[in-house]
Amino acid sequence: MSRLLLAKIVFLKYRWRVKDIYKHISLTLKALRRERGWSLDKAAEETGVSKAMLGQIEREESSPTIATLWKIASGFRTSFSSFIEDISTDFKEPIYRAGETKHLHPQDEKIRVMPLFPFDQELNFEIFIIELLPGCEHLSPPHKHGVIEHVIVVEGEIEVLVNDVWQLLSKGEGLRFNANQPHGYRNRTSAIACFHDVIHYPALVSSNT
Repeated sequence: MSRLLLAKIVFLKYRWRVKDIYKHISLTLKALRRERGWSLDKAAEETGVSKAMLGQIEREESSPTIATLWKIASGFRTSFSSFIEDISTDFKEPIYRAGETKHLHPQDEKIRVMPLFPFDQELNFEIFIIELLPGCEHLSPPHKHGVIEHVIVVEGEIEVLVNDVWQLLSKGEGLRFNANQPHGYRNRTSAIACFHDVIHYPALVSSNT
């Protein structure tokens, strides 16, 4: 198989995966609005995302950046992972998870995200694997009061912005902080860095299922 054909197959698979994510985001947003009885105006007021943008996301005419998706999740008081993956809680058998990290929007091309374990309704937390490509700097809006993040570096070196200070973390090091403030992550090295992000929500979070 030629390299050109292989590259085309990889691109087509990626494009369809991205389309699936956008459709899931659209359906989740619509379901949340129905569940709460919110108009687009009300949703815009609660999330801080414009009515026009919310409408475009629902119609799959536009894709949200990670920061925008966080605003939407926070406004609806639901989990981030519910927008990009189906949620299922079943403790009858051990749960094995594996997969590729992915970026969700062209503006987020240097950050890749995968829900290792999507939001758990009983334990109120979710776990992500996040990769930061060299030169990545990702800023996140404040989450709702009571949301706690635990960042654990598993490969490379990153800096985490908390309380307006960038704190350096190396492999094997972790940081816990209140996420109801502007925060961020960056990779100033020449190698890909990877960390686990454990996000714990207050008990009132809705799973949207």
